[in-house]
Amino acid sequence: MTSFDTSPQLNVWRALLALAVVFVMLATTGWTALRNHRGPTALEASISAWEHGRIDGHRLAAAALAVGNMNGAPVGLRYFANRSALHEARTVERERMHDKRLSPSGQREAARRMHHYDSLLAPGRHILAFDPAGSGKVAEVFGNLNRADRVSVVVPGVDTELVTFERSERKYSAPVGMAESLYEAERTTSPDTRTAVIAWADYTSPSGLGMEAATATRAQHGAVRLNALLGALPGKSPVSLFCHSYGSVVCGLAAGTLPARVTDIAVAGSPGMRADSAARLDTSAHVWAMRDGDDWIQDVPYLEVGGLGHGADPVSTGFGARVLSARGAQGHSGYFVPGTESLRNFAEIGVGAYRTVACADTDDTCRADLSGATAAGRA
Repeated sequence: MTSFDTSPQLNVWRALLALAVVFVMLATTGWTALRNHRGPTALEASISAWEHGRIDGHRLAAAALAVGNMNGAPVGLRYFANRSALHEARTVERERMHDKRLSPSGQREAARRMHHYDSLLAPGRHILAFDPAGSGKVAEVFGNLNRADRVSVVVPGVDTELVTFERSERKYSAPVGMAESLYEAERTTSPDTRTAVIAWADYTSPSGLGMEAATATRAQHGAVRLNALLGALPGKSPVSLFCHSYGSVVCGLAAGTLPARVTDIAVAGSPGMRADSAARLDTSAHVWAMRDGDDWIQDVPYLEVGGLGHGADPVSTGFGARVLSARGAQGHSGYFVPGTESLRNFAEIGVGAYRTVACADTDDTCRADLSGATAAGRA
């Protein structure tokens, strides 16, 4: 049976294979588009080199997981590699479904994972990151990441894993539904702006609302991974972060080391950002916050004592964020539901249309000092 060996020796070998892929592609294509030359494109040549290349008798294609998660590798190559990795993972789960050594619940879990892999392998899906280990990690792109004028990244909260990456029920409470909804709203808001939205579930989130969710350990690791992604995105277009619930803790911890191209951090249903104020986030990005009046998160103590809790309330006056209307969101998981003012606000931030966002207050203070902002970027 095919398996994912996680021994140190194999991990080292995979890392070496991944480096070999880099050198092969640099040698054969330079990772640049040779538009005026005949023959295969740079991406096609890179894929071919990866598929057919060998080092010491080992096929480079065996490094699909490494290549698919390699920040800085050509986006199209990552999509291709992750499809290969998903096919392999699907084969593993199909065999586990019929493995008599597993309990019935283990076999059902294998079937559930295989079903999700089938979905991720559907035509037209662009998987930017994939790791089946443990509860799993994944990221998906909506739109053309290479050509985007504006890029948005959705950072979700607790209970985010492979099997909850998308849902048929409560669709807009899952990363795929959030990102897809935001992408469509951005296209409606500014049809002439080329946008791309990333559903980013490429960190290990807390499971449930227990002690893990009350501490920053998972968020600290997530912040490192988020900054690694952002630092390797193609192009130079502005980037906006949309951080929900515990995802706002991740974004708060990442804020001080974000690339300069990140122009906005917008949080919804936040338990805190591990900072006393927006100024203490130490970022040049605009900091936005919203919370629906029926969101249970408002009952969480906004403090941090001995590592427990996540600090000040981002929608409080003293925090200093630009507070947005969340009208229509209806609770903790409704911020990305189509037709809500929360989603419309997110979309306008995503395309840089700051002058039309709806503030939570009546005097429109959240738009102060933003009169020059346009869909092309930040003022």
